[in-house]
Amino acid sequence: MFAQAEKQQPEKTGLAMNREVVMKLAPLLSLVLLCMFFSVGSPYFFSVDNLMTIALQTAVIGIMAIGVTYVIITGGIDLSLGSVMAFSGVCAGLAATVGMPLVVCIMIGIAAATACGVVSGALVTKANIPPFIATLGLMMSVRGLNMVFTDGRAIYFLDYPVFSTLANGKLFGIIPFPVLYLFAIGLLAAFILRRTIFGRYIYAVGSNEEAARLSGINVQQVKLMVYTFCGLLTGIAGMILAARLNSGQPSAGVSYELEAIAAVVIGGTSLAGGVGTIGGTIIGAFIMSVLKNGLNLMGVSQFWQMVATGAVVVAAVYLDNLRKRSK
Repeated sequence: MFAQAEKQQPEKTGLAMNREVVMKLAPLLSLVLLCMFFSVGSPYFFSVDNLMTIALQTAVIGIMAIGVTYVIITGGIDLSLGSVMAFSGVCAGLAATVGMPLVVCIMIGIAAATACGVVSGALVTKANIPPFIATLGLMMSVRGLNMVFTDGRAIYFLDYPVFSTLANGKLFGIIPFPVLYLFAIGLLAAFILRRTIFGRYIYAVGSNEEAARLSGINVQQVKLMVYTFCGLLTGIAGMILAARLNSGQPSAGVSYELEAIAAVVIGGTSLAGGVGTIGGTIIGAFIMSVLKNGLNLMGVSQFWQMVATGAVVVAAVYLDNLRKRSK
């Protein structure tokens, strides 16, 4: 009887390992299945133009999602992304109105968003305000500042014709520049997360904050740096969006924070912290874009698209719960 039990044990272990592998590959498998489904539903889905459109739509959300992945792995959240993105465009536009060089305008826009990240981090670490409340308050305040600074009007970069090329230009006339930015930032962020001491600190803080503190990690500093990094990437995404629109729009980025967080969750990052990858986040961002694009090609109403997106997010969280149980 004991011999039988010993024989059965490796089978159970192997089954558990197979289940864990399937859970990890779930986002990629979902993306492949979605592409197959929409390719059957529309003959235009796999055209080069449409695929590049999907990639371009993914770039802005994907870059923001990479930043907020760091935040969520530490067990935090950032709801201010959309407002901060618009703030970066507005600040760059204000710099342009006084005749500053384009490079300086872009740097000011990115710096403004990075400063918002510092504020978020300070509210969470120094003032001990829960991340949800701190970033929600910042979201509303920054959106208000956008309106105050511009009187609710867009600021156009009419004197900087090169600016729009940053987002609308294409490599070899095929690959949009923002797609290149997305993958370059993704590679750098993945390297930091997986191959550096700081990346290990991020995982440690998200897995068990108290244990990380007792092991000598400066938890507050890690969190502050993570929110700052998120603000930096949000500023870069804001500059790309401003270049696409060739203007700083005070109302831009509404609900973008929800799409970025959804991409992170769909990509396998746990909202409880301690688990997540940059590759998974990029796949999650592509799932969101493919879903919207495919449903548009099939003539599905925008209202039903919202229902479908919500269902996908709920399914992703459910898979995360299953992954935890399997461990």
